[in-house]
Amino acid sequence: MNTRCLAVIAALSISATAAAGDGEVLLKQYNCSACHAVASKSVGPALIDIATKYKGDKDAQARLEAKVRKGGAGSFGSMPMPPTAKTVSDDDIKTLVTWILSQK
Repeated sequence: MNTRCLAVIAALSISATAAAGDGEVLLKQYNCSACHAVASKSVGPALIDIATKYKGDKDAQARLEAKVRKGGAGSFGSMPMPPTAKTVSDDDIKTLVTWILSQK
């Protein structure tokens, strides 16, 4: 096997590994962890609590993507969540929400 093939295989392996953890990476990258922790309530609800609340809700993905984009309050108390910066792509929000809903 030549060096070029090895480089391609290595790049694909790294991409596959990164894709599995993209939600967690985005949580840190966009500073969501300043208000949200995976397993415990902080300023905002625990991500596990969000996933539990919306488990089985077929509209949860779209509803939460909109809430992350626009911000809101009332679902988990009165503390408002600010809207997400316009520099955050819709694809990143989709990935983040998908990851949040997968928490157990």
